[in-house]
Formats: sequence, structure tokens, C-alpha cells
Amino acid sequence: MNAPATFLSGYRLMWILVMFDLPTDTKPQRKAAGDFRNFLLDEGFERSQFSIYARFVNGKEAFEARIRRIERCLPSQGDVQILSMTDRQYRDIVHFSDQGRRRARENPSQLVLF
Repeated sequence: MNAPATFLSGYRLMWILVMFDLPTDTKPQRKAAGDFRNFLLDEGFERSQFSIYARFVNGKEAFEARIRRIERCLPSQGDVQILSMTDRQYRDIVHFSDQGRRRARENPSQLVLF
């Protein structure tokens, strides 16, 4: 028989924001910063701003797993901060661009997993 649809709570679904300030004074530092950015992109993060990357995850366990992966690939210098927020909190971000307010992000009403 067909299993009932699983509805995911907007409070369980999470976003990870990775914010970093890495030194780029020397060629090795620039390479390390570029390698870290490429690592985040390879891990499915999208660039929100120059040094802020975001990724959607399904729950606290997936968040913790991503933290461990990021920790293994940290550059030797610089600051990296990681913030988690629920999908509902992420949806409520106020975004200004070119001195104009953008419309709120439209999230789907439900995520269906097959």
C-alpha cells in the first residue's frame, strides 16, 4: 500500500548560514580563501553575499553533520561563524537591494519527498 505523505514542519527544516572573514593578503591566503569558498559550493551552499553562504538542511542532525564537514575543511587563519535558523525564520528575512525592499521569499507550502 501507499505510505501516508510525510509533512515536514517549517520549524524542523533549517538553513545554515556560513559567514567568514578570511585574510587575503598573500597568495597562499587567497588560495585558502578560494578553496574554502569552492568547498562550500561543492557542499551545496549558495552564495548569499560575498562572504555569506546558505544551505537548506532537514533537521538538527543534518545541521550537525554539515558542521563537522565544514570543521574539517577550515582554513588555518581567519574567522568563520555558522548560524542556524528555521525555514520559517529564513522566510522572514527583510532584504533590501539597490535601496529598494525586495518581496519576501516565496517558499513552497509543503515539501514532498518521493
